[in-house]
Amino acid sequence: MVFLGIEGLSVARVGYVRVSTNDQNSDLQKNALVSIDCERIFEDKISGKTANRPGLKRALKYLQSGDTLVVWKLDRLGRSVKNLVTLISELHDRGIHFQSLTDSIDTSTAMGRFFFHVMSALAEMERELIVERTNAGLAAAREQGRIGGRPVLFTEEDRQQAARLLDRGHSRKQLSLIYHVSLSTIYKYLPVGQVINLPLLD
Repeated sequence: MVFLGIEGLSVARVGYVRVSTNDQNSDLQKNALVSIDCERIFEDKISGKTANRPGLKRALKYLQSGDTLVVWKLDRLGRSVKNLVTLISELHDRGIHFQSLTDSIDTSTAMGRFFFHVMSALAEMERELIVERTNAGLAAAREQGRIGGRPVLFTEEDRQQAARLLDRGHSRKQLSLIYHVSLSTIYKYLPVGQVINLPLLD
């Protein structure tokens, strides 16, 4: 169902459903989204071995400023705190709200925005713990005469998301802070003047 915003512009609730190979029944999620009058519902059926989510890409392409992306549960949108923070940040930059029904999260409200700030802090803590554990592991390996390799801290998925943020006006300095990598790393993967080819949003 389409609603009218403050300025009389049409806004909509758009649902997103994700099911894994272990749980192919999406009816519970869909029924919850239908009950709150979602205009459209996009769906992905994926395994843990793939990060490709064409349904989410179509949902993100369909959403307009003022709309709300709705999921049944928070883990339906992202599989890590870092991934969730990145996606919700992209929505915020586009003027799009986010709502998780079972978690009672709605970023159009003050409490919902506060939750997002807390989640951002948790993402930072998660990042620091990963780095700390990696460094501890490398130190232990060196003590035993083995030299470990450098962990991949900027993945292909990160590069694609960062490229979209860059296209929306974020600076490379901001991207280095968002992804907690050096500015030189951002320039390495997103060089100035180079056309960045991204997968099409199906």
